Amino acid sequence: MISTLLVVVIILAIAFDYINGFHDAANSIATVVSTKVLTPFMAVLWAAIFNFAAYFYFTDHKVANTVAKTVIEEYITLEVIFAGLVAAIGWNLFTWYYGVPSSSSHTLIGGFAGSGMAYAFIMGGDPIHAINIDATLKIISFIVLAPVIGMIISIIITLIIINLAKNSKPRVAEKWFKFLQLISSAALSFAHGGNDAQKVMGIILVAMVAGGYIENTEHMPEWIPLTCYAAISAGTMSGGWKIVKTMGTKITKVTPLEGVSAETAGAVTLGITEHFGIPASTTHTITGSIIGVGIVKRVSAVRWGVTISLLWAWVLTIPVSALLGGITLAIIHYLL
Repeated sequence: MISTLLVVVIILAIAFDYINGFHDAANSIATVVSTKVLTPFMAVLWAAIFNFAAYFYFTDHKVANTVAKTVIEEYITLEVIFAGLVAAIGWNLFTWYYGVPSSSSHTLIGGFAGSGMAYAFIMGGDPIHAINIDATLKIISFIVLAPVIGMIISIIITLIIINLAKNSKPRVAEKWFKFLQLISSAALSFAHGGNDAQKVMGIILVAMVAGGYIENTEHMPEWIPLTCYAAISAGTMSGGWKIVKTMGTKITKVTPLEGVSAETAGAVTLGITEHFGIPASTTHTITGSIIGVGIVKRVSAVRWGVTISLLWAWVLTIPVSALLGGITLAIIHYLL
């Protein structure tokens, strides 16, 4: 018999997935909107289609398994998962409201880890031993590595394209780049769906185990990935225009050529991290890629003041989410 709390946790997880979609829609559509290749409505529709298309390709669920193992099994309860989701949703909505492109991935992992650590402390255990150190270090390292890899790949792709197109007529070249940007935007949306939907899949999976509905995390019920991909696609359809403005115009001015480079670099980077089961941030990755295309023009083309502000949000996301998760768990435990 499924419990009421398990139902609430699953609903919250799906709600987070939806919020993740509109919070991170900017990652996929910012450049294609800013270069006027697509209208905002067509851009979100395009992104949502490819978000969901990832369901048919990413079937190994490596990222979901990593997220599911963030907290050691003995410290996972439905209350811990509930508290982590509340913290993650709170931080996501806060950063969305202020137009800050923080990582939905890291706020989910931070909230989950923080509530698990708080539960271990309350139960008289060691909070540090409540989290999977290997998985956590892997996740934290890619706060730095994901944007750096995206930046390097985007620089390489931009230089290759510039050299290949140097003898082309500007009008003809721009027409081709606008067409190619449709493909690169689709690739980024595809990778975004495959990477980000899995994180919520991992949370729902451990909730099902903690609630006693399934025995272990080895076999995921098919409705979980289907629901998660549908939810993130629906969220993407809702947009996220404040963050679109930050990503598409405030970091550096992006041309169709640069849009192709940034989006392709972001898609390649996310493909690499998904292959190794690393829940990397789509936000961090595409931001690094956009910085890369700006650097090719000149270092001063990047608005470093904006970039530094984003870095602060990135650094703070996991600890703030963990703190919120811990506080929420404590409130649940002592007051409810």
